Amino acid sequence: METIPLEKRELKELLNKGWMTHDAMWFYNCLQECGIEKTNKINKAAVKGMAAVEIKRIRKALGSPQIETFDQFKEFFDLAMEIATGNFMKYAYTMTAKNMLHSEWKSCFAYEGIKSLGVIDRYECAIMLRIDTWLETLGIKYEVEPNVFGCMMHTDGVCYRDYKFFFEK
Repeated sequence: METIPLEKRELKELLNKGWMTHDAMWFYNCLQECGIEKTNKINKAAVKGMAAVEIKRIRKALGSPQIETFDQFKEFFDLAMEIATGNFMKYAYTMTAKNMLHSEWKSCFAYEGIKSLGVIDRYECAIMLRIDTWLETLGIKYEVEPNVFGCMMHTDGVCYRDYKFFFEK
């Protein structure tokens, strides 16, 4: 077989699903071995470490573009999200105004998985920590609302974040 018989989108979706399955199995096994409190702590540390490396790799793969303005950020973020997310994630975002981004989950695979494990009431979500870590690693100043420590999908039935950026140019 000389070429992979999948379109780029199909291959990306397959690889993203594989990565998320690994993440879920890691979380499950850590939960069984360590309990929810320690698993939350380890999970957040792992996501933060992974996301910092991930965004540097994405930036390098895209030719290390400058990100000094909101327009440059928007162009880079669109490409990074295209690379790093799969359609199954049901994640959407919009740039609602200059220096403003609204992101939301239509449904959440992590919420469903953690709920099935019976620990959703004590789960500390690290999904948006991935984006926060990207921004911090890139040196982008921002504020985010709401600041969530548990699972917003569990407590509110929705999950979203509003980001305000502080670009000097």
